[in-house]
Amino acid sequence: MTIIKKILKYALNIGLILVITLFTLNLIFKDQELSEIISDLRSADPLWITIGAAAAVLFVSGESSIIHYMLRVLDQKTSFLRCLKYSFIGFFFSYITPSSTGGQPMQMYHMKKDKIKIGYSTLIMLLITIAYKSILVLLALGFLIFNYDTVALYAGDMKWLIVLGFTLNLSFIILLLLVFLKPIWARALGIKTVDLLTKLHIMKRRNKEKYTEKLIRICDTYAMGADYIKKNLWVVFNVFVMTALQRICLFSITWIIYKAYGMSGTSYIDILTIQIMIAVAVEMLPLPGAAGITEGCFLLAFTDIFTLERVKPALLISRGLNFYLILFIGAIVSFAAHILNLKRDRITPDLQ
Repeated sequence: MTIIKKILKYALNIGLILVITLFTLNLIFKDQELSEIISDLRSADPLWITIGAAAAVLFVSGESSIIHYMLRVLDQKTSFLRCLKYSFIGFFFSYITPSSTGGQPMQMYHMKKDKIKIGYSTLIMLLITIAYKSILVLLALGFLIFNYDTVALYAGDMKWLIVLGFTLNLSFIILLLLVFLKPIWARALGIKTVDLLTKLHIMKRRNKEKYTEKLIRICDTYAMGADYIKKNLWVVFNVFVMTALQRICLFSITWIIYKAYGMSGTSYIDILTIQIMIAVAVEMLPLPGAAGITEGCFLLAFTDIFTLERVKPALLISRGLNFYLILFIGAIVSFAAHILNLKRDRITPDLQ
C-alpha cells in the first residue's frame, strides 16, 4: 500500500509540473501561432543545440564522477555507468519533488540494492549536498560582487527573489554546519522543534516519536560525516572543484542557446552571472522542478539580451535541455532500474 501511495504521490507531482508548465507556456505564447513558435525554434543552429544537450548530460555526469570518486576513496569498486544510473535517478526524483527532497533517498536506496553500505552512501550524499549548495552560494556571491552592474541591469526586477534565495540557501548551509560542528546542539534544537510542532498541532502526536528518532539518526550520521570531512580535507576540496565544474556546465546552456541563434554583444560571463542568479532565486522554492517561477525569471532577466523576438523560443529550448531532457532520461533510467531490481529480487530467493 505504501508503494502505491508513493507512486501516486510522484504521479501527482509530475502532473503538477506539467499543469504549471502548460499554464505558464499558455500565458507566454497566447498571442502566437504554433507555426510561428515552431519556426522560431527551427531557426536555432542544431549543432549548438546538440552541444547544449551534451552540456546537460555532462552536468549529470559531473555528479556521477563525484560519486565514483568518493566510492573509490572508500575502497568500493563500482563502475562509472552504475554511478551514472544513481545520478539520473537522483535528478529525476529531485525534479519531481518540492525543494528537490526526493532525489538522494532514492539514490541511497539504489546504492543499497547494489550492495553499497548505507553509511558510505549517506556520507557521499551528505558531502554532495554541502558542496552543491555551497558552490551555488559561493559562485553567486562572487559574480554578484565582481559583476554587480550586470546583475543590477538585467536581474534588478527580481532582486527580492534573489534576496530570498540567498536567505534560504544560506540558512540551509548554516543548519548543515550546525549539525556538523555542534551535533548535540542540533539534536536538542530539533527535538524542541518537534515538540513545538506537536503542541501547535502542526505535527500529529502519533508521528512525534518517529520524527524524533529520525532526527537523532540524521544528527548521528552527520556527526560521523563531520569527523570524516575533518580528516579528509583534500577529498572535500576535490569534490568542491568537481561540483563547481558540474554546475557551470548547466549554467552555460543559456549561453550555448544564445550562440545557437547567432547572437553576440553579451559576454559569456554576463550570461553565466544572470543564470546563476536565477538558480539562487528559484532552487530552494517548494515547487517541483521550480516550474513556473523559473520561466518567469528567465523572461525577466533575458528579454533584453535575447530580444523580444528570440527570448521565448530561447526559454523553451533552455527548459527543454536543462530540465525536461534530464527528466526524460531520468524517468527511463529509473523505470529500467526498478524493473531490474524486481527481477533480481525474484531470482535471489531461488539461489538461496
